[in-house]
Amino acid sequence: MKRWLLLAAAIALEVTATLSLKAALDAPALYAVVALGYLGAFAALGLALRAGMPLGVGYGIWGACGVVITAVASALLFGEALTPLMGAGIALIMGGVLLVEIGSQRAQRDARETS
Repeated sequence: MKRWLLLAAAIALEVTATLSLKAALDAPALYAVVALGYLGAFAALGLALRAGMPLGVGYGIWGACGVVITAVASALLFGEALTPLMGAGIALIMGGVLLVEIGSQRAQRDARETS
């Protein structure tokens, strides 16, 4: 459970940093939030990996969730486009992450059964 909380923190920090990067164009003080957010995101992801999260799963979920949440949040916060085609892409990303997670769980189960 700890590794999932760390991964959630990494995602939240990365999304905050990315959204702050856009906002920092008008408010340069937010570049501090950008730097701290990215540093925190990498640290939290590293801790999730250290806690036993497989790299492919952790990085895949971190990256995909970051893309999805950032796209939706930027539409809400900055009025950026979110078209049906982009929505389909977001659905594909979410499906891909789900398949990676299911595959990882199956591989771990198979490894336990053969040991």
